[in-house]
Amino acid sequence: MILALYRGLTTVGAPLISCYLNRRMAHGKEDPQRLAERRGQASRPRPAGQVVWLHAASVGESVSMLPVVERLLSRPETTVLVTTGTVTSADVMGARLPEGAIHQYVPVDRLPWVRRFLDHWRPDLALWTESEFWPNLMIEAADRGVPLILLNGRVSDRSFARWRRQPGFIRHLLSGFVLCLGQTPTDAERLQCLGAKRVACRGNLKFAATPLPVDQAELESLSRCLGQRPRWLAASTHAGEEAAAGRVHQAFADRHPGLLTIIVPRHANRGEAVAAELTAGGLAVARRSAGQVVEAGTEVLLADTMGELGLFYRLAPIVFMGKSLVGQGGQNPLEPARLGASVLYGRHMENFADMAQRMGRDGAAEWVEDEAALGLAVSRRLSDPSLVADFGARARAFASAEDGVLDAVFAELEPWLTSRGRHPGEVIHAGA
Repeated sequence: MILALYRGLTTVGAPLISCYLNRRMAHGKEDPQRLAERRGQASRPRPAGQVVWLHAASVGESVSMLPVVERLLSRPETTVLVTTGTVTSADVMGARLPEGAIHQYVPVDRLPWVRRFLDHWRPDLALWTESEFWPNLMIEAADRGVPLILLNGRVSDRSFARWRRQPGFIRHLLSGFVLCLGQTPTDAERLQCLGAKRVACRGNLKFAATPLPVDQAELESLSRCLGQRPRWLAASTHAGEEAAAGRVHQAFADRHPGLLTIIVPRHANRGEAVAAELTAGGLAVARRSAGQVVEAGTEVLLADTMGELGLFYRLAPIVFMGKSLVGQGGQNPLEPARLGASVLYGRHMENFADMAQRMGRDGAAEWVEDEAALGLAVSRRLSDPSLVADFGARARAFASAEDGVLDAVFAELEPWLTSRGRHPGEVIHAGA
């Protein structure tokens, strides 16, 4: 019933969907040069041989899948098609996808556009990541006999409660997967409860990611520029967190002479607004996208650029993970942990709940309750380099704790990669 209603709405709503895409384009959220891809029109020919299609929602999911892409490309006559849905993720994939991989925007979930996409690419295998489910795309692919596998599946508390109110719908969606691999045992158990047929947990693929890249010349140049100034980083921040970071700076700047606060907004296009907010708060801001350099009087370096988090994680020994004070679910704390940073995050780490709890338990990171607690934690570290080093060492050890996850996941994928068909095995229980 729900699926029929959904398909009906996405069919008759074509004019509204087109208006919505145009509106997003006007706000910089769609690529005007590649908008046809959102309607299922490919901008590249399908290569010969096996095509493995990997779908990831946005930046975080797509970056965590890069080791999977590289491993797949090591197989003969295999092309990896990566689809994402955001302009930012397309930019990141354009810079970081290895040779032999193709990026396309995922089609909007209307049947004509979905069918056009599948008619062209004819994938031999589809790998879906985390928790973004598009009913038409998934069901149409499964109906064509394309094996669908869920990688790093995640079911948050909120999603679990919502899906349990629609048991028939989610069971229908999950029935299209020949295998669901949960990020954690809890995710696997929830997927099984919701109706997935074959479920396992082989670890979190975010542990397989390599450290974020860096331009070595930029790192050396900025290191010289900043010298011995004490500094900390607020990374991947969302609205409200930049102002909080600015207030933390003002509260503790006298205690730490020369303090520099580095802020990297999650969405670089917010740079102008963030700079205006910080300046209005009385802070001297250098905006990186505008080419402004850090001078002696600069209090905040606003790094509103794309693809430079790896640079700033290496420059700042103390890192606060954004999207965790404002109640939106957090950002990936493994990225700074791999580089030995002393990691802090707020109460709202729902998107990384298991990871954040384990890091806190192992002394690899510290929870902060609110802005005041964040300021105290940053100041305490600025005053005690040994504390920073201790937390950093534990963070680095935690980030390398599941180095074998990629091999374990590919052991599960191997039957479908070799046979291009459905696996005959029975259901694997979540803890298996």
